[in-house]
Amino acid sequence: MRRFVAPVGLLAIVILVGCYGGSRPPRIGNPAPDFTVQDAERKFTLSQYRGQVVVLNFWATWCPPCVEETPSLVQMNERLKSKGITLVGVSVDVDDDAYHRFIKAHKIDYLTVRDVNQKSNNLYGTFKFPETYIIDRNGTLRRKFIGAVDWNSREVTEFLSKL
Repeated sequence: MRRFVAPVGLLAIVILVGCYGGSRPPRIGNPAPDFTVQDAERKFTLSQYRGQVVVLNFWATWCPPCVEETPSLVQMNERLKSKGITLVGVSVDVDDDAYHRFIKAHKIDYLTVRDVNQKSNNLYGTFKFPETYIIDRNGTLRRKFIGAVDWNSREVTEFLSKL
């Protein structure tokens, strides 16, 4: 009797399809939920950035994949901010000192706010970090990334540049 052994790639596709039954993540193609975060330094309201592409990154200092992707976020911001692409980091850190040490140590020069109550990420259904949403100039969610991303990859750069 012969046994069928599926190629690894096919097996990975089957597993992924089993984990996600829809054709795309929820909310993609719909208006991005608006929110306001007020921390000790600043107030951020998403809808104030209408007309720009927003890369909305939910992260935390205690999250290893967040730490891993931070350098590429800093580099992407530097390369693309002049093209109307705004990077916004929303930290869920409770520890204010850890948050500020992280920003200084990683030379984060993009807009970041701290949402200790996690209202904004809960609004988006985010519970694993990092999770990043791409919002087009009209305020529509276009893409969702889960986990660390190389924000300098050709695919990501081309996608952002076309919005």
